[in-house]
Amino acid sequence: METAAVDAAQLAGDAGGMTIWSLFLQADLVVKAVMFILIGASIWSWTIIFEKSARLRRLRRHAEQFEEAFWSGQPLDELYDEIGAEPQGPFEAVFSAAMREWRRFARRGSTIDDESVLSLRERADRVMGITIGREMDLLEKQMIFLASVGSSAPFIGLFGTVWGIMNSFASIAATANTSLAVVAPGIAEALFATALGLVAAIPATIGFNKLNNDIGRYGQRLEAFANEFSAILSRQLEEAR
Repeated sequence: METAAVDAAQLAGDAGGMTIWSLFLQADLVVKAVMFILIGASIWSWTIIFEKSARLRRLRRHAEQFEEAFWSGQPLDELYDEIGAEPQGPFEAVFSAAMREWRRFARRGSTIDDESVLSLRERADRVMGITIGREMDLLEKQMIFLASVGSSAPFIGLFGTVWGIMNSFASIAATANTSLAVVAPGIAEALFATALGLVAAIPATIGFNKLNNDIGRYGQRLEAFANEFSAILSRQLEEAR
């Protein structure tokens, strides 16, 4: 009876001392390394999520401003001169790329026939496609990191869990004591590593899905503008014959 009371008191004292900080300090070196990796991955994931979200908001706002100017009836040459050689966003970059081809064609003074119209449209479509690809690559940069954290963080945490449980069994073997007071610290470390894996994986997965959807919609909007602008250029060439 007295032994049981002593064990219960010792267990209560150990449980009371099991804070998150104490679990980290008491953890094995391997488990600490796992925790460091997961904490770092979580911080970097949140950084990417906030940066990408803010950037997409800015790009959407800038796209609305550009489209308002584009469809206002202002001559395309004047709009191109206002943008200059350094476009500030993907929509302006796509517009400027096509307008450069238009001006090269105009400077050559080529005869406007079916062949020249087709050639100019093909070149304009090609440069706009290349520009869209380059801009989307920049926008999708580091998205693979979010996908990797979302898929691998639980398994990294599981590795820490397995290692912590192994330490618990080693403690039992060394002390020949199967009481919960001996096993609890190792199990708590193991579960803490699992929790960190989920803390890193869940936001990364949700953030990746949300950002990937937003980026995809922005890319579709950019491609739709490129197709519309290509049709406008072809129509102006046909009218200039």
